[in-house]
Amino acid sequence: MDRLLALVRSIYPVSDALCDALTKQLKREVVKKKQWLLQPGEVSNKIYFIETGLVRGFYLQQGQEKTVWFMKENDFLISIASFYARKPSDEYIEMLEDGVVWSLTHGQLKILYREHIEFNYVSRVLTEQYYALSEQRAYRLRMQSAQERYRQLLDDVPDIIARAPLKHIASFLGLTPETVSRIRAKRQ
Repeated sequence: MDRLLALVRSIYPVSDALCDALTKQLKREVVKKKQWLLQPGEVSNKIYFIETGLVRGFYLQQGQEKTVWFMKENDFLISIASFYARKPSDEYIEMLEDGVVWSLTHGQLKILYREHIEFNYVSRVLTEQYYALSEQRAYRLRMQSAQERYRQLLDDVPDIIARAPLKHIASFLGLTPETVSRIRAKRQ
């Protein structure tokens, strides 16, 4: 939780009262590899901060898994459309490693916004950062070559090859596992 509070404080000089409220509200969850944090049909009710572990979000498209993001230590994760619209998700969120996450429910988050106005600023900054990240991912898929997308993934998550199965990396890049293997071989 210390890393989470330090991150919040790095965004805005929040009050001790907000930090105390976060400390009381945040729930530490030990999660196992292959555990679902969300499945289609469920309404996303939690926002998570990853203390340890690697997580992926994916959809099924014509029976094939399409990985759309990876999140790791010190990242927040959420199924945005389901969480905010309070509608069933189409998304899977899966742990790729054993890990520890800190969670807040939708209701707890709304109370924190109402009772600690500075938390709205923190949330807006984080939302802007994650929206920009989402736009970058979409741009890369449309505009970059396979080699450029692979290089960027390694820049973003240097140890991804050791942490995630090749099929998930390939799915994220919009490539086949064989193509990713060839790109990786050329880089070595």
